[in-house]
Amino acid sequence: MTNRSLGVRRAALLAGSVATLGLLAGCGSGDDTAAPATGATTASASVSPTEGASSVPSGVPTDAVSNSLTPSAPRSPAGGTRCHTSELSASVGRNNPGAGQENFPVVLTNESNRTCTLHGYPGTAFVDASGKQLGPDPKRSTAEPETVRLAPGQSAWAGLSFANPEVSGAGTATPAALVVTPPDEEDPLKVAWKSGEVPVSGNESSVRLIPFSPGTGA
Repeated sequence: MTNRSLGVRRAALLAGSVATLGLLAGCGSGDDTAAPATGATTASASVSPTEGASSVPSGVPTDAVSNSLTPSAPRSPAGGTRCHTSELSASVGRNNPGAGQENFPVVLTNESNRTCTLHGYPGTAFVDASGKQLGPDPKRSTAEPETVRLAPGQSAWAGLSFANPEVSGAGTATPAALVVTPPDEEDPLKVAWKSGEVPVSGNESSVRLIPFSPGTGA
């Protein structure tokens, strides 16, 4: 498959996002053995502050994660296969704009030595330098999530899209980071945001998500 066709597929998936309630916490079906819990910029549980990311972002207040600690979707008995935050790194891929939309893949990569699974949506929130959430919680599409198996080193991506503020006229802010919480997990990853302004207020301020698919979305 060519890079062009991959990009067209990614843009089509992202443009198809429609509104259902989105929360900061990751939501999906994981195992029942734990509490619920480019120029891509990456983050992982082991990244030092000098690399711009950490698994438990400093300065993220409770108001930025207050909606996130209890998954809203039922969980299936997956036998302990769910990917945990400590096993993952996060990145935001290159924008693939189209039809007045800004479209980004939010990528999680398995850094562990075991195969694990992701099912559903990541929790996402734009935050400023002090950790305060910018804009409303994202909205989720009605697409049916699939369970993605990640062998060590493999990745899955979820689409994040919003209307270009210059087109929509929405109020904007420039985030310092995107906080990403894997499905059914409580602990987030923080990825430095280097892609400029995002919509945070007004009728066209919605940020939309599609569920995880295999690969990096590139």
